[in-house]
Order: sequence, then C-alpha cells, then structure tokens
Amino acid sequence: MATKTTPALRDLIKEEYKKCLESPAYFMSKYVKIQHATKGTIKFELYEFQAKTVNQFKEHDYNIILKCRQMGISTLVAGYSLWLMLFHSDKNILVIATKQDVAKNLVTKVRFMNDNLPSWLKVVCTEDNRLSLRFKNGSQIKAVASSPDAGRSEALSLLIIDEVAFVDDIDEIWTSAQSTLSTGGKAILLSTPNGVGNFFHKTWIEAESGENKFNTIKLHWTLHPEYNEAWRKEQDVALGERKAAQECDCDFISSGNTVIDPMLLQWYKQTHMKDPIEKRGVDHGYWIWDYPDYTKQYLVSADVGRGDASDFSAFQIFDIKDLKQVAEYRGKVGTKDFGNMLIAVSTEFNNALLVIENANIGWAVLQEVIDKNYANLFYSSADLQYVDVEQQMTNKINKQEKNMKPGFTTSLKSRPLMISKMEAYMREKSVIVQSVRTLDELFVFIWNGAKAEAASGYNDDLVMSLAINLWVRDTALRLAQESIDLQKKIMTNISRTQAAPETAKIYTPNPARPVIDPWKMKIGGRDEDLTWLIK
Repeated sequence: MATKTTPALRDLIKEEYKKCLESPAYFMSKYVKIQHATKGTIKFELYEFQAKTVNQFKEHDYNIILKCRQMGISTLVAGYSLWLMLFHSDKNILVIATKQDVAKNLVTKVRFMNDNLPSWLKVVCTEDNRLSLRFKNGSQIKAVASSPDAGRSEALSLLIIDEVAFVDDIDEIWTSAQSTLSTGGKAILLSTPNGVGNFFHKTWIEAESGENKFNTIKLHWTLHPEYNEAWRKEQDVALGERKAAQECDCDFISSGNTVIDPMLLQWYKQTHMKDPIEKRGVDHGYWIWDYPDYTKQYLVSADVGRGDASDFSAFQIFDIKDLKQVAEYRGKVGTKDFGNMLIAVSTEFNNALLVIENANIGWAVLQEVIDKNYANLFYSSADLQYVDVEQQMTNKINKQEKNMKPGFTTSLKSRPLMISKMEAYMREKSVIVQSVRTLDELFVFIWNGAKAEAASGYNDDLVMSLAINLWVRDTALRLAQESIDLQKKIMTNISRTQAAPETAKIYTPNPARPVIDPWKMKIGGRDEDLTWLIK
C-alpha cells in the first residue's frame, strides 16, 4: 500500500515545497505554528495585512515598518526569517534589539516554528543555543543587543533591527551595517514611533519622499480585524492618550519625550515658520527675517561651540518688545571670527545687548569682544548663584567693579530655570520663532532623565541660545516695566497736584534727596541706564 502511494505523496510534497518556496505567506499560513499567549500552540493564519507585509519583504531589499503595538509583526519577521533559512542555503541573518533578551525572543520564535514543521520541511540544526541557530544547509540567525559595533559582522543576508526608534547608537550601527549589506543583503527596520527628528523618523520621512531606498510599510491599528473603537479607547485608559497615540496610531508627533509639546512645535511650523529674506556669510549660516528697525531694541544671545567637528556656534537675535525672532546664526567658525561677527551684527541691530555664554571656549569669544570695546556687553556678578538675572545685568564695562565678569553663566541652577522659561513662553505662544533650524532642534530637545538636552547625535546650540535670550529678555523687560510704573506714579502725583493745588501736597525737590529718574536706576548698588530698553 505504501509503495503505491509513495510516488503520489512525493509529487504532492514536491508541489507543496514549490508553493512554499515561491510564497512566504503561503508557507507560514499552511505550515507554521506559533505560541499564542492564551491559546497555546496554534497555526499561524496570517491576516490580510500580514500577508501583504511579508510579500513586501520578498519584493523589496530594504523595508521600514511604522507599526502599532500587538500587530504580530515580530512573529511575522520570525516566520520570514525561517522561510529564508529553510529554502535558501548559506543565509546569514542578524537580529539587533534594544536588549539581548528582546533580540533572543525572535530567535526563540524561529526555533519553535522549525521544531513544529512537518518532517519533510524541517531542517536539521547543527548549532542551537539561546542566541543563535544554524541549519545544516549553512543558514543561520544570530541575536545581539544594540551597541556601536553591533552591525559589524560577516556579510549579512538580512539585518533585522527591532524597535529601532529606541535603539541607542542607531546611527553608528546603521553606518557600520552598510558594508555588511553591500553584497546584496536585505534590511527590515521595525518600530513604534518615538518622537521626531531621530534616525527612525528621518529614515521614514526620507523614504516617503524617495530620498532613500527603503520601502515604507505603515501598520495602523485599524488594519487589525480584531481591533475596534472600544479596544482603542481601552488603550487610552491603560496607556494614557499620548502613549496610546504612540503605541497605536503610528503618530510621530504625539510620541517621544520632547521638552516642548510636539503638537505645539507643529503649530509653530504651520503658523510662524518661513524662509529667511537673506542668508549671509560664506557658509550661508546667518539667516535674516527682518532688517534692523531703528525704532526698536534687540537682544543678541550667543552659544559658543566647543570647537570640535560635531558642535556649532550659534546666536539668536530677538526684537525685545515684540518677542520676535529676527535673525539667527549656526555654523562652525573660529572664536576670533565669531567674536567679530557678534560685534558686527549687534552693532547693526542698534547696538543690541550682547549676551555670550561664558563656559569653556566662550571666554575666547568674550575676550575678542572686550578687546574691540563693544559697549553693550552683558556682565554678570560672580557673587550670585545665577538664579535672578536682574541682579546680574549690567551693560557697562567697568573692570574696577567688584566681582563682575563678562558673559552669562549657564549653571546647574540657571539651566533648568532658563529651559522652563522657554517652555512657558512657547506654551503661551508669546514668542515668535520663524526658523526651521531652531524648530528642528526643538523637536529633538528631549528629557534624558531629569536633564533636558539634545537627543543623541543631535545639537541644541540654537535652542540654548533661544533659552538664554528669553531668560535675559524676560528680566530686562520686567525692569523696564517697573520703571514705567514708577514713572506713571510720579506723573499721577504731579497731575493731582495740578488738579487740586489747594489740597494736594506740593512736591518740593530736596537737594539732599535728588529727583528719581526712572530710567536711571541703581541695580546691585550700581548706577544703571535703562533707556536702551524702551525709547
């Protein structure tokens, strides 16, 4: 009996093998079993969106997946990896994830799938441990945790990076992986979003616009046939609205841990962002939106780069009264040239108050400005803890004044206050930021624990210049307003005197007590001329 059916069975197996070879979706739906969290071992019956996704894996060399949570995509990638290893010899697959256990989980899924295949499909393992699996035909899969050199390996047939938006050192990993994929390897990058401006977001945006070779696959929760509006509302309750938008809606904007609400940054882009009317300098790094108005006062704030290849020097110029960004610079320039540039632009903008951050290399720039005798340089008191700028501020260069030093000090105490002030101004939509460069930096200015800083691999030079500008401006205008209030009080007393001379108390100047000029006040025991603030 067996001899009569053997040829037919052999033909059937041959036909099925051919179908599996041609279609990974057919192979998985017909023969692969998986471990379900509640149902145990079940057939991997692909949903329509999963079948379409795995077919794209075969059609395209580079795939990037923006996905909702709990869509079974890691299991799908494991199934595709098994298909690649079974039906092709000498395939080398590497899985990189945020942690080794996460990467190992995908290898575990491949092992389980292979163990539960029909005998005529199953391939003998020659190496089997918790982090790798090698088949007799030479194909293998390995799992590693993310590290800068994780992508450096022998030539890869397939690189899988799981939750790529959360992987540390991803830029370095991807750069090093390019050489290993150069012989014709494929790549699958998959993740839920984690804010904007990072590697995953940039790669996705560039793929959508055709700037790189990635095929985009977006898997919104509505594609899953078992999910409905009730399920989605449950996610809001369980995760919170912002986290649920990240985990379910494939929403870059609502995800992440930015200091400034990304929805607010998007509003700024749509409302205020525009191209500069002029770009100056050999590097075209000096952008101007408004030319100087000689009826206005301006504040220039500068953050000096460390001088290495990855750091920039930057400055912001704001109209003090209208809180409007009128110009900015970001570029790589020597300290002498940067100092001269700051003098030139500050002079052009009505001898603006020039505030230079004095950490490290900032002193070289400050010295250049001092040597050129720029008259409206910001000085601060070395005695204070840099909590209240109003007690630091002086625009008079007097080297004999005790404990005064040039520039603004960003300290452990002042930095969070500056950033908090910047966030408040932007949240209240009181400040007008017009630069795409500044807004792009704000999109990757994140909370790293308790510290606000640029995401790994990005810069915050324009952001810190903005924070310094708003912090100093806030105090400067508060001083001016206090002076205005004082002047109004004096004028009110004068008016009352003129209106009712018979009853009013006549003010008679006392030589021993000079008349107060509200625009010439004492600050920290020093005479200070505030007429530069409002004319």
